[in-house]
Amino acid sequence: MNPAETSALLRQALIDLMQGLVARGINRGASGNASVRHGHGMLITPSALLPDALTPESLVAVDMDGSYDNPLKPSSEWRIHRDIYAARPDLQAIVHTHSTHAVTLACLREDLPPVHYMIAMAGGRDIRCAGYATFGTERLSRLAVRALEGRKACLLANHGLLACGGSLAEAATLAEEVEHLCEVYLKARAAGTPVLLSDDDIAEVMERFERYRRGQLD
Repeated sequence: MNPAETSALLRQALIDLMQGLVARGINRGASGNASVRHGHGMLITPSALLPDALTPESLVAVDMDGSYDNPLKPSSEWRIHRDIYAARPDLQAIVHTHSTHAVTLACLREDLPPVHYMIAMAGGRDIRCAGYATFGTERLSRLAVRALEGRKACLLANHGLLACGGSLAEAATLAEEVEHLCEVYLKARAAGTPVLLSDDDIAEVMERFERYRRGQLD
Protein backbone atom coordinates (compact mmCIF):
# COMPACT_ATOMS: atom_id res chain seq x y z
CA MET A 1 0.00 0.00 0.00
CA ASN A 2 1.44 3.38 -0.99
CA PRO A 3 1.62 6.36 1.43
CA ALA A 4 -1.38 8.09 -0.15
CA GLU A 5 -3.56 5.01 0.31
CA THR A 6 -2.36 4.59 3.90
CA SER A 7 -3.13 8.24 4.65
CA ALA A 8 -6.63 7.94 3.16
CA LEU A 9 -7.39 4.86 5.26
CA LEU A 10 -6.14 6.54 8.46
CA ARG A 11 -8.21 9.64 7.78
CA GLN A 12 -11.38 7.62 7.25
CA ALA A 13 -10.66 5.53 10.34
CA LEU A 14 -10.38 8.70 12.44
CA ILE A 15 -13.68 10.00 11.09
CA ASP A 16 -15.43 6.68 11.73
CA LEU A 17 -14.01 6.55 15.25
CA MET A 18 -15.17 10.05 16.21
CA GLN A 19 -18.62 9.54 14.75
CA GLY A 20 -18.90 6.17 16.46
CA LEU A 21 -18.01 7.62 19.88
CA VAL A 22 -20.86 10.12 19.58
CA ALA A 23 -23.28 7.47 18.32
CA ARG A 24 -22.50 5.31 21.38
CA GLY A 25 -22.81 8.20 23.83
CA ILE A 26 -19.12 8.28 24.76
CA ASN A 27 -18.71 11.85 23.48
CA ARG A 28 -21.19 14.61 22.77
CA GLY A 29 -21.05 17.37 20.20
CA ALA A 30 -17.51 18.49 19.43
CA SER A 31 -16.09 17.23 22.73
CA GLY A 32 -13.08 14.94 22.73
CA ASN A 33 -10.49 14.32 20.04
CA ALA A 34 -8.37 11.57 18.55
CA SER A 35 -5.10 11.13 16.70
CA VAL A 36 -2.92 8.54 15.01
CA ARG A 37 0.78 8.56 14.13
CA HIS A 38 1.33 9.64 10.55
CA GLY A 39 4.62 10.23 8.79
CA HIS A 40 6.94 12.24 11.01
CA GLY A 41 4.06 13.46 13.17
CA MET A 42 0.38 12.71 13.56
CA LEU A 43 -3.08 13.13 12.11
CA ILE A 44 -5.45 14.74 14.61
CA THR A 45 -9.05 15.88 14.59
CA PRO A 46 -9.60 19.63 14.13
CA SER A 47 -10.75 22.08 16.76
CA ALA A 48 -14.48 22.77 17.27
CA LEU A 49 -15.77 20.70 14.36
CA LEU A 50 -18.67 18.32 14.93
CA PRO A 51 -17.90 14.69 14.05
CA ASP A 52 -20.67 14.62 11.43
CA ALA A 53 -18.91 17.49 9.64
CA LEU A 54 -15.52 15.79 9.50
CA THR A 55 -14.01 15.13 6.08
CA PRO A 56 -10.65 13.58 5.18
CA GLU A 57 -9.37 17.07 4.32
CA SER A 58 -10.43 18.53 7.67
CA LEU A 59 -8.09 16.25 9.62
CA VAL A 60 -4.90 18.09 10.47
CA ALA A 61 -1.42 16.67 9.88
CA VAL A 62 0.78 18.06 12.66
CA ASP A 63 4.56 17.70 12.76
CA MET A 64 6.35 16.95 16.02
CA ASP A 65 7.38 20.61 16.26
CA GLY A 66 3.70 21.60 16.27
CA SER A 67 3.63 23.01 12.73
CA TYR A 68 0.79 22.24 10.31
CA ASP A 69 -0.50 23.33 6.92
CA ASN A 70 -4.27 23.37 7.06
CA PRO A 71 -6.84 26.19 7.18
CA LEU A 72 -8.37 24.44 10.19
CA LYS A 73 -6.63 24.42 13.56
CA PRO A 74 -5.76 21.10 15.20
CA SER A 75 -7.54 20.12 18.39
CA SER A 76 -6.73 22.39 21.31
CA GLU A 77 -5.26 19.27 22.97
CA TRP A 78 -2.75 18.61 20.16
CA ARG A 79 0.15 19.15 22.58
CA ILE A 80 -0.92 16.22 24.79
CA HIS A 81 -1.03 13.92 21.78
CA ARG A 82 2.34 15.12 20.46
CA ASP A 83 4.05 14.78 23.85
CA ILE A 84 2.64 11.31 24.48
CA TYR A 85 3.93 10.13 21.11
CA ALA A 86 7.34 11.63 21.88
CA ALA A 87 7.49 9.89 25.26
CA ARG A 88 5.91 6.58 24.22
CA PRO A 89 7.16 5.03 20.96
CA ASP A 90 4.99 1.97 21.73
CA LEU A 91 1.78 3.95 21.20
CA GLN A 92 0.29 4.60 17.77
CA ALA A 93 -3.09 6.17 18.54
CA ILE A 94 -4.76 8.28 21.23
CA VAL A 95 -8.43 8.84 22.03
CA HIS A 96 -9.59 11.59 24.39
CA THR A 97 -13.17 11.49 25.65
CA HIS A 98 -15.47 13.37 28.00
CA SER A 99 -17.52 10.28 28.81
CA THR A 100 -19.87 10.69 31.78
CA HIS A 101 -18.53 8.23 34.36
CA ALA A 102 -14.87 8.84 33.59
CA VAL A 103 -15.46 12.58 33.97
CA THR A 104 -17.36 11.97 37.21
CA LEU A 105 -14.42 10.10 38.76
CA ALA A 106 -12.01 12.68 37.34
CA CYS A 107 -14.01 15.41 39.09
CA LEU A 108 -13.42 13.55 42.36
CA ARG A 109 -9.70 13.59 41.42
CA GLU A 110 -9.38 9.93 42.28
CA ASP A 111 -7.50 7.07 40.66
CA LEU A 112 -9.57 4.15 39.41
CA PRO A 113 -8.60 1.21 41.68
CA PRO A 114 -8.58 -2.51 40.73
CA VAL A 115 -12.30 -3.07 41.17
CA HIS A 116 -12.47 -5.41 38.16
CA TYR A 117 -9.84 -7.50 36.41
CA MET A 118 -10.34 -5.71 33.08
CA ILE A 119 -8.47 -2.74 34.50
CA ALA A 120 -5.34 -4.68 33.50
CA MET A 121 -6.12 -3.76 29.87
CA ALA A 122 -4.64 -0.36 30.70
CA GLY A 123 -1.33 -1.93 31.71
CA GLY A 124 -1.36 -2.06 35.50
CA ARG A 125 -3.26 -2.35 38.76
CA ASP A 126 -4.96 1.04 38.53
CA ILE A 127 -5.70 3.97 36.24
CA ARG A 128 -4.20 7.17 37.57
CA CYS A 129 -5.86 10.55 37.66
CA ALA A 130 -3.51 13.28 36.45
CA GLY A 131 -3.51 16.55 38.36
CA TYR A 132 -5.58 19.46 37.12
CA ALA A 133 -4.33 22.01 34.60
CA THR A 134 -6.12 24.17 32.04
CA PHE A 135 -6.95 22.38 28.79
CA GLY A 136 -4.45 22.75 25.98
CA THR A 137 -1.58 23.81 28.21
CA GLU A 138 1.95 22.46 28.44
CA ARG A 139 1.40 21.76 32.14
CA LEU A 140 -1.57 19.49 31.41
CA SER A 141 0.54 17.69 28.82
CA ARG A 142 3.31 17.05 31.36
CA LEU A 143 0.84 15.79 33.95
CA ALA A 144 -0.79 13.44 31.45
CA VAL A 145 2.51 11.95 30.29
CA ARG A 146 3.46 11.33 33.93
CA ALA A 147 0.11 9.67 34.73
CA LEU A 148 0.54 7.39 31.70
CA GLU A 149 3.89 5.98 32.80
CA GLY A 150 3.50 2.21 32.54
CA ARG A 151 -0.13 2.64 31.49
CA LYS A 152 -2.25 3.04 28.37
CA ALA A 153 -4.98 5.14 29.98
CA CYS A 154 -5.38 7.89 32.53
CA LEU A 155 -7.98 10.30 33.82
CA LEU A 156 -7.49 14.07 33.64
CA ALA A 157 -8.72 15.84 36.78
CA ASN A 158 -11.99 17.74 36.22
CA HIS A 159 -11.68 17.03 32.52
CA GLY A 160 -11.89 13.57 30.99
CA LEU A 161 -10.11 10.42 29.85
CA LEU A 162 -7.11 9.56 27.69
CA ALA A 163 -6.86 6.08 26.18
CA CYS A 164 -3.96 4.96 23.99
CA GLY A 165 -3.05 1.90 21.97
CA GLY A 166 -1.16 0.30 19.17
CA SER A 167 -3.99 1.20 16.79
CA LEU A 168 -7.06 3.43 16.65
CA ALA A 169 -9.26 0.39 17.25
CA GLU A 170 -7.31 -0.58 20.37
CA ALA A 171 -7.39 2.96 21.77
CA ALA A 172 -11.14 3.31 21.14
CA THR A 173 -11.87 -0.08 22.70
CA LEU A 174 -9.86 0.87 25.77
CA ALA A 175 -11.67 4.22 26.07
CA GLU A 176 -15.03 2.44 26.15
CA GLU A 177 -13.76 -0.20 28.58
CA VAL A 178 -12.42 2.42 31.01
CA GLU A 179 -15.70 4.33 30.84
CA HIS A 180 -17.51 1.09 31.76
CA LEU A 181 -15.07 0.39 34.62
CA CYS A 182 -15.60 3.90 36.01
CA GLU A 183 -19.36 3.32 35.91
CA VAL A 184 -19.03 -0.05 37.67
CA TYR A 185 -16.77 1.42 40.36
CA LEU A 186 -19.02 4.40 41.07
CA LYS A 187 -22.12 2.20 41.27
CA ALA A 188 -20.37 -0.35 43.48
CA ARG A 189 -19.20 2.42 45.78
CA ALA A 190 -22.71 3.85 45.96
CA ALA A 191 -24.04 0.42 46.94
CA GLY A 192 -21.36 -0.37 49.51
CA THR A 193 -17.61 -0.82 49.80
CA PRO A 194 -16.06 -2.40 46.69
CA VAL A 195 -13.70 -5.32 47.30
CA LEU A 196 -10.54 -4.58 45.35
CA LEU A 197 -8.31 -7.10 43.64
CA SER A 198 -4.82 -7.63 45.00
CA ASP A 199 -1.55 -6.93 43.21
CA ASP A 200 -1.11 -10.70 42.77
CA ASP A 201 -4.59 -10.96 41.24
CA ILE A 202 -3.81 -8.25 38.69
CA ALA A 203 -0.37 -9.71 37.93
CA GLU A 204 -1.98 -13.06 37.13
CA VAL A 205 -4.56 -11.39 34.88
CA MET A 206 -1.86 -9.50 33.02
CA GLU A 207 0.11 -12.70 32.52
CA ARG A 208 -2.99 -14.42 31.12
CA PHE A 209 -3.71 -11.44 28.85
CA GLU A 210 -0.20 -11.73 27.44
CA ARG A 211 -0.61 -15.46 26.85
CA TYR A 212 -3.96 -14.79 25.19
CA ARG A 213 -2.34 -12.19 22.92
CA ARG A 214 0.24 -14.76 21.88
CA GLY A 215 -2.39 -17.45 21.32
CA GLN A 216 -1.03 -19.54 24.19
CA LEU A 217 -3.96 -19.40 26.60
CA ASP A 218 -5.38 -22.81 27.60
